[in-house]
Amino acid sequence: MKSSNRLGAIVFALAAMVSTAAANETYKIDTTHSSIGFHLGHMMGKFVGTFTKFEGKIDIDREHPQQSSVTVGIQASSIDTGIHKRDEHLRSVELFDVAKYPEITFKSRSVKQTGAQSGDIIGDLTMHGVTKPITVHVKLVTPLRDEHSRWEVTADPIKRRDFGLMFSPSLEAVSMIGQEVVPKIDIEAVRSK
Repeated sequence: MKSSNRLGAIVFALAAMVSTAAANETYKIDTTHSSIGFHLGHMMGKFVGTFTKFEGKIDIDREHPQQSSVTVGIQASSIDTGIHKRDEHLRSVELFDVAKYPEITFKSRSVKQTGAQSGDIIGDLTMHGVTKPITVHVKLVTPLRDEHSRWEVTADPIKRRDFGLMFSPSLEAVSMIGQEVVPKIDIEAVRSK
């Protein structure tokens, strides 16, 4: 009888493990069909840029969306504003200091479903050696299929000052570059085999 109970417990534990594995799906960000960019005010217009090198993954629990998670790593040196001299300045010790802080990361802490195809993700953004919590708003653009998914991602503006991304005081006064950076992110993800 004891042996039978032990066998039953093992079978139940294995079934639970299989069920948990089936509920979780991992998607890898397809960098060739995704973009991570930003804009901020500059004089009377916008200062627009992108990061061209990044990677990340999305772990989805369909039955318990709040247990899903996201991690993203961005190479700070891949910043591209379309002007080479400006990009070199952004990479320098005065701003991103990419030699010392080569990676920008986002790691989710919690996920809240806000609609049938949308949610809010609270996580830690680490940039220029500083970590701050931010909330990103995600919307599933395509039905969540087995192989591919597309997401629109927005976030509240990020203040440069909070991450120490400031020019010298004299240059800040004349640069006319805004403090608030607005992220613009489009993600296509492919399910891991």
